[in-house]
Amino acid sequence: MTSNALTVRPLAEADEARWRVLFRQYREFYRLEESEEVVSRVWAWLMNPAHECDALVAEADGAIVGFAHHRPVPSPYTGTTGIFLDDLFTDPAARGRGAGRALIERLRALAAGEGRSFVQWVTAEDNRQAQALYNTVAERTSWVTYESGVPDLTGQHI
Repeated sequence: MTSNALTVRPLAEADEARWRVLFRQYREFYRLEESEEVVSRVWAWLMNPAHECDALVAEADGAIVGFAHHRPVPSPYTGTTGIFLDDLFTDPAARGRGAGRALIERLRALAAGEGRSFVQWVTAEDNRQAQALYNTVAERTSWVTYESGVPDLTGQHI
């Protein structure tokens, strides 16, 4: 899919070095602790065809400028399945050029092609720049998200 000189395609093994740079920037943006173990684990998931996580990348002039990590998600609430967009990130130097929009458009087309009924995601409440885009491509819901850690075998939360 091409949009404004952007190409959106599936992530490939040859993309590893650039993906790692962008994924580290994504984690830094969300103030997550540096962890090469996490970066390598997620890369392995994305390269494993049997794993539920998948990824698209946006390219401009032959360089990857963004990614979208996604996975199928069932919705018992509606009795349908959709695609959950886990992570969307655009290189700060490339923001405002349509990469995020192109990635979301491709996910919508992918969902439609697979007979899924929605694409869904969450973002940080203070991520106003992303919300400016999201407000133009999707409907903001009234759902509030909660997350609970789970205890490991020793009773410590992980």
